[in-house]
Amino acid sequence: MTAPHPTVTPNSWEFLRDAMIAPAGFREYDARWRYPQEINLPGMTALGLGLGTQMQARGIRPEIVVGNDYRDYSLAIKQALAIGLMQAGIRVRDIGPALSPMAYFAQFHLDVPAVAMVTASHNPNGWTGVKMGFDRPLTHGPAEMAELRDIVLEGRGRPHPGGAYETVAGVEDAYLDDLVGDLRLARPLRVVCATGNGTAGRFAPRLLERIGAEVIALHTALDYTFPNYNPNPEALEMLHDMARAVRAHGADLALGFDGDGDRCGVVDDEGEEIFADKVGVLLARDWAALHPGARFVVDVKSTGLYAADPVLAERGATTEYWKTGHSHMKRRVRDTAALAGFEKSGHYFLAPPVGRGYDCGLRVAVEICRLLDRHAGQNLSDLRRGLPVTFASPTMSPFCPDAEKYAVVDRLTERLQAMAAAGETLAGHAIGGVVTVNGARVQLAHGGWALVRASSNTPNLVVVCESPDSDGDLRAIFRALDAVIRTEPSVGHYDQSL
Repeated sequence: MTAPHPTVTPNSWEFLRDAMIAPAGFREYDARWRYPQEINLPGMTALGLGLGTQMQARGIRPEIVVGNDYRDYSLAIKQALAIGLMQAGIRVRDIGPALSPMAYFAQFHLDVPAVAMVTASHNPNGWTGVKMGFDRPLTHGPAEMAELRDIVLEGRGRPHPGGAYETVAGVEDAYLDDLVGDLRLARPLRVVCATGNGTAGRFAPRLLERIGAEVIALHTALDYTFPNYNPNPEALEMLHDMARAVRAHGADLALGFDGDGDRCGVVDDEGEEIFADKVGVLLARDWAALHPGARFVVDVKSTGLYAADPVLAERGATTEYWKTGHSHMKRRVRDTAALAGFEKSGHYFLAPPVGRGYDCGLRVAVEICRLLDRHAGQNLSDLRRGLPVTFASPTMSPFCPDAEKYAVVDRLTERLQAMAAAGETLAGHAIGGVVTVNGARVQLAHGGWALVRASSNTPNLVVVCESPDSDGDLRAIFRALDAVIRTEPSVGHYDQSL
């Protein structure tokens, strides 16, 4: 394979012939580029050849599931990727348009070792990418991504005989059958189902109807122009829309799904938007009663309630804070034999006997409905009010260039650690320590905390804060952390802020 040429530009002869790949698209645990500015179709073929070469070198059975999300360019990108995989001697089993968790399910359903799902997840239109893995239910982590990057960018992809292509039918129905199982809700639920016109609109309404819910559809028609907003249930725009629909229709809850269906957002019957980390606490409480001594893994953006909640402590549950990112979390859940992992972004990793270990927003939707079925005398708002009160920020993402963000976070971490060592305070609170497993999570003596880390998928930092006291204290913690962040001139504006 010829190495991607750095001078290829769109609207040129070379663009239709030679591979163009921006190196920054190889991220911590998947690959994402703006298309066609940062990668072209020959570049996707080069990626497929590199991925297939990586499989051959590792001795992976040369067979892979591929799928694509519902964007107007995703089919062409998947086909270009498949050409490269076949050149590398890989048997491609194409399940067609799909959700990411449907592709992960297909690995088990078809007994295929590898997966390559073409999706930009919740990124806006104009982005593409690939989520890939060789060891179900895991996906590539930093080591595998770095190895793949070097194979591709150094032109070390190698043709191999035996490549083939097959279209596989029936996976969609099998996936929904697996999610439904024998569940039929004993309690009637009115559910707002929000998909932002993304791929989940094909699946989520049917799933909820099959388990016995009354579905109130909110932007579920497939439309790859995303005419209302980008399908991202962590974004306040989508959550606010879900909340309005709950109030307008008197629904029991709203469930929202991102562009490739691996995340789930929740609004309760009072129109209160519940961030996914606190939904995770509700599920963990319930599962800890059913599975004594259960172990959970949560990402560093998540609420401190996992460590402080008296109900989890009483039921013998233990929790570990870990790196943000679906690859990191899946691996940690498996390696520590945890029952589940939770991310504030809305990824949930449900291990056996609840799930198969990968992140599936639709599986979480089923489990939330099952939770309400088990608590027939309570609404979701009752369960939410049963949690200790904390005041949490949304996930905020100030701009920071991809080439600089990790060095910026390293310097910020050093400053925050120096503040802790010197006995300084943050927003008037003593610093109890700095967790550095993924960026810097500053633990405050009163139970609050503040996090800054580098985004794995976009040119941004990630900032999250929580206070156990008040909204005013939350804002003070954010302002104090932001003052430290502003010592870095390359950090730009926030996508949303307090």
